Amino acid sequence: MGERTNRGPGLRASLFPLTGPLRFLLLSSFLIPLGSFMVLPFMSVFLHERLGMGLGTVGVVLAVASLVQFSGGIVGGALADRIGLRRTMVWALVVRTAGFAGLLLALRWPPLAVWALVLTCCGAALYLPANKAYLVHGVDDARRPAFLSAGNAALNAGMAVGPLIAGPFVLSSPGWLFAAVTTLFLAITAGHARLPGTDGARPPASEDTARPGLLAGVALLPFAANALAFYLYFHFQHFLAVYAVERASSAFYSVVLLLCFTLVIVVQPLASGLIRRMPYSLALAVGFTGLATGSAVLAAGTRAALLAGGALITLGDIVLFLKNDLEALRRSPRSDAVVFGQQRLAAGLGACASGVLGGQLYGLGERTGDTGWFWLLAAVQCLLLPPLLLTLRRRTARLPVSDGDHEGALTRDGTDGRIPGR
Repeated sequence: MGERTNRGPGLRASLFPLTGPLRFLLLSSFLIPLGSFMVLPFMSVFLHERLGMGLGTVGVVLAVASLVQFSGGIVGGALADRIGLRRTMVWALVVRTAGFAGLLLALRWPPLAVWALVLTCCGAALYLPANKAYLVHGVDDARRPAFLSAGNAALNAGMAVGPLIAGPFVLSSPGWLFAAVTTLFLAITAGHARLPGTDGARPPASEDTARPGLLAGVALLPFAANALAFYLYFHFQHFLAVYAVERASSAFYSVVLLLCFTLVIVVQPLASGLIRRMPYSLALAVGFTGLATGSAVLAAGTRAALLAGGALITLGDIVLFLKNDLEALRRSPRSDAVVFGQQRLAAGLGACASGVLGGQLYGLGERTGDTGWFWLLAAVQCLLLPPLLLTLRRRTARLPVSDGDHEGALTRDGTDGRIPGR
């Protein structure tokens, strides 16, 4: 129990010194979303205005893309377990580079845009579990929040800068934009091919031992909480672009994104130790309250409301997303890559549900001339749905724990002795 109350090392002491490969990985964690978010945040506008898709259809396309990008992470985690972290990252980047090249070709043949988008999401699905596992490989539990937060900060920095660079060009000069992103991903892929492998630290699988299923050892409560958090958050992620552009401009939408990503870059690393020590139930309450308040503020539709609502939603997801990952790592006996993959599956299920339902509801609001109520409905869901997790929490807390029984991963204290780096 003493480990839970220990404040642990400070942020700087937890991170440094960084090896060359980890510095490159953190740089890549900036460059990859930089390139991706020069394109992806504007896909709803691009598909709707450039290709003429209805918003209901756009919602379904985004739902499928989100499902692939996030839920495919469970395949990425299993693949990393099988062929190694570096190889998985390289193959993932090859796939993602091909997707961005496909978007360039789609300017001549528009139907290819949907398949190219899905291909980029396949690459992201394969990449992120291996990336996170490589980043925290061999790191003790007390330092993991700092490493994950540093990776998240780099990722969000890239996500913030990308839209600012691409905003003026995504509709006027998409060809040059897609070509530049494809070139960037080719360079990043070449760099990943030179990273040292981590396979020697991974015990070889016996041919006589059956491989566990993809969901074996899943931490049920963090899995469900992650699915719900992404379902609610992706109302904001999917549809803020259309909502903000029609009330302000694409440039102002980029400013809102910049504010949100800056908060993640600054606040999450500084708060990572506090989030680690925070009781899980309190973290869930704080996070979902932030999502509810931010969604309600967005309904006002003014520029100030867009900034304030985005900030509140971001503060909520800072707590939820990091705490769910840390809690899943603590509770599950599986390898880090598999755990991150399972959490990505939960995220994909939530994001897909948000795209399908949200697209229909937002389209209905657009037809009635009032999309503000869409955000009020999202806020109500943020308040009404999370209490269902308390029922799940009580159920899993009552499950018995026996030695060697992986079902103990579903209990509150079953994996306190989890080996770092597994």
